[in-house]
Amino acid sequence: MTAVAEIPADANKMDSKPKAESEFSVQKLVDMFTKLNPLAKEFFPSSYSPNHDHRLQGFNQLSPTHFLVNSKPSANENFANNRRRRNSFNQGRRRVSGRSLKAQREDSIRRTVYVSDIDQHVTEERLAALFSSCGQVIDCRICGDPHSVLRFAFVEFADEYGARTALNLGGTVLGYYPVRVLPSKTAILPVNPTFLPRSDDEREMCARTVYCTNIDKKVSQAEVKNFFESACGEVTRLRLLGDHVHATRIAFVEFAMAESAIIALNCSGMLLGTQPIRVSPSKTPVRPRVTRPASH
Repeated sequence: MTAVAEIPADANKMDSKPKAESEFSVQKLVDMFTKLNPLAKEFFPSSYSPNHDHRLQGFNQLSPTHFLVNSKPSANENFANNRRRRNSFNQGRRRVSGRSLKAQREDSIRRTVYVSDIDQHVTEERLAALFSSCGQVIDCRICGDPHSVLRFAFVEFADEYGARTALNLGGTVLGYYPVRVLPSKTAILPVNPTFLPRSDDEREMCARTVYCTNIDKKVSQAEVKNFFESACGEVTRLRLLGDHVHATRIAFVEFAMAESAIIALNCSGMLLGTQPIRVSPSKTPVRPRVTRPASH
C-alpha cells in the first residue's frame, strides 16, 4: 500500500484565508489602475510633445483603456491661451504708449523755460506777451511761491528754437524786478480743454479766480472762505476738492473783484490750518454746479 500522508483537516482553512485576501487586494489594484487615464498630463514630462514623438503617435487617438482622447482644447485651455495672447498684446501696447508719452514729455520739456522772480502784479498775459518776441507761446503758467512774495512760471513754446531764444531775456525788468530765465526741468501739465473758459464772461471770471493748493484736509470750506475774505475781499464762489489718495486738497476761489484775486496771490506761504498754501492765477472759471432733475 502506498503511504498517504495525512493532511490536517484545518490546513485548507489556513491557506484559503490568505489567498482570498491576496486575490481581493490584487483586484482592488486592478480596479484602481483601470480607472487611470495613461494620457493624463500627470504621466508625461513637461518636455514631452506628442506631435514630435513617433513612438506614441497612436496614443493621440486611442488610449489603452479604450477611451477616446479629446484632441480639441477645452474651454478652459482656450480661455487661458486667449488671455495669455491678450495680456502679451496689452503689455506690448502699454510699452509702446509708455515710450510715446515719455517722448512727448521730453519734447515738451525742451520747448519750455522756467521763469523766476516774477513781480506779483505781472499777469500771465503780460508774461506771455514778453516771451512772444522769441516765438509762438502755446502755454504760460504762473505759480505762487510759498517761500517768496515773488512768483515763478513755466512758458512753453511751439518749438525748441523759441525756448532757446527765450533764455536771452534773463535779466529783463518786468514790473519792479528783473526775471531769471532757465531751461525747464519739467513740462507744463495740460489743462483739460473742457474746463477752459468758453466765452468773454468766463474769461472775466478767470481774472477774478485763484487756484489754491496744499490745503489741510481738516480745514472746512467755510474756513477757506473766511480766510480769503478776511485777507482779500468778498468771495462769490468757492470749490473745494479732494480725494482719498492725496494728503491735501485744492480749491478754486472766485472773488467779486479782480483786485481781490491779485491780493490773494500774496497769500502763498501763509498757514491755513497746519499747511502753507500755494496760490496761483486760475486757468479755469468756477462754473455753477448743474442740478439734475430727480428721476421719477
